[in-house]
Amino acid sequence: MLDIFTVAFFGHRYIDNPFKVEELLEEQIRNLINEKEYVDFLVGQNGEFDQCVSSSVLRVRKNVRDDNSALVLVLPYAMAKYLNNEKYYHDYYTDVEISYAASKAHPKAAIQFRNREMVDRADLVICYIERKEGGAWQTVKYAIEQKKKVINLADDSTSSH
Repeated sequence: MLDIFTVAFFGHRYIDNPFKVEELLEEQIRNLINEKEYVDFLVGQNGEFDQCVSSSVLRVRKNVRDDNSALVLVLPYAMAKYLNNEKYYHDYYTDVEISYAASKAHPKAAIQFRNREMVDRADLVICYIERKEGGAWQTVKYAIEQKKKVINLADDSTSSH
């Protein structure tokens, strides 16, 4: 059976230096693709960090190898921009999922439900957190509480809790 290693990404909506972040992401992604049998990269679409992740995964898949990984967009609910552009989304991402738990939650809470569901599935959480505030920080705090391995690219430290 295929051994699937799952990575979830979380970061701030706005990023000061996206090129630096993409460099750090590409190194992590390249290592994972080279070391693991198969990698599912789970990403949202809620800001600059998520966009950096998606473009980095696609670039590494194009330049290194694309037969042992997937870029999976996990939406909190069926958003209009997705429903109106499904073909584009399925051309860009390997797969698009709608979080069941989040789709049942109140819209204001849906992203946090989706994020927790992504953490629960993940073997590794890669984040870019500069401030201990906001939704991304709350999600990473949850990941640490769940004893997930967390790599914060913002401080170049790795913590296993």
